[in-house]
Amino acid sequence: MDWIIIAVTALLLFGYLFVRRKGQISAEAARQFLRQGALLIDVRDPVEYQAAHLDRAINIPLDEIETTVPSRIKDKDQVVLVHCQSGARSGIARNKLAALGYTRVYNLGSYDRAAHLVSEL
Repeated sequence: MDWIIIAVTALLLFGYLFVRRKGQISAEAARQFLRQGALLIDVRDPVEYQAAHLDRAINIPLDEIETTVPSRIKDKDQVVLVHCQSGARSGIARNKLAALGYTRVYNLGSYDRAAHLVSEL
């Protein structure tokens, strides 16, 4: 009976990690876009952003994405990389921006992943 609990737990953990990474841009593509000057948007709330943020990132909280981005980013073909604390909110932000017609928006994922990729440049 204990092995069933362990197997189910492992399966759920694997499923969570797979779903969490689904839809994220590859590390190599993200590095390339960052080298080419992609816009980096941190969609966490201002308190999270003030606690720690990437120098290159601008803060546009998820709940302001649909109202703020159109006035700040006129070129809907601009490469935009979005990130948050875990990658979940940035996935939502990516979908919202795509619905607004932005064609090159990518989910960078978590803050830690974004920091790692930016530090490699």
